[in-house]
Amino acid sequence: MTACNLRQTRRQPGRHTGRRRQPARGIAVIEFAILLPIFIFMTLPVIDFARAIQANLILINLTREGASLASRSSQLPQTIMDSLAQTTPPLKMGQRGMIYITKVMGNAENCNRNGNNCTVRNIVLEQHRWTDGWGSGGSAPGSKVYGCASFSSGDGACRNLPTPGTSSPTANAMTGKLTDGQVIYVVESYYNFEMLFQGLTMGVLRMPTLGPNLYSSTTF
Repeated sequence: MTACNLRQTRRQPGRHTGRRRQPARGIAVIEFAILLPIFIFMTLPVIDFARAIQANLILINLTREGASLASRSSQLPQTIMDSLAQTTPPLKMGQRGMIYITKVMGNAENCNRNGNNCTVRNIVLEQHRWTDGWGSGGSAPGSKVYGCASFSSGDGACRNLPTPGTSSPTANAMTGKLTDGQVIYVVESYYNFEMLFQGLTMGVLRMPTLGPNLYSSTTF
């Protein structure tokens, strides 16, 4: 066999192998084209989850700082809430957020003649709603501590709360943990979270829904 024939023989397997690889590459491209939309669809929720986690952390920090300020500061509740809202970008608290500050006290009741064996009920002394929140009105979610029937449009204070005593409304905070005369402040914050990809579907797959209202509460 001549040298020329040997070279031709060696080249033939290479040519056949290249022809076999071409269909395999075409199948890989088709599979990638089919799977790519699914991968993208599975990635999109991560963006909204990350945004929701960021918003929730901002609300937690807001309520913590708010409860601390309310308990030790002489500032008016509206001033405190205005200051807190300034710390929340990129959240749009003025359009989509709400803040409540509630002052709660333990009140001894049903004592015997000697003033013993009392039961301590947590009563609402004050409640304030942020006047610049939720688009300055609208149907914002109510406080989970106490649902005030009417707030003042001026200072945002709950109207017609009675003098502290047995007629005072009960607060849903620190139940059974306060002593007579002990005062706490509860700061609550809401945020109407807007998903970027809400309602997006792909066949049987559907984007999970977050919110719509994120909530945080801190007691101090």
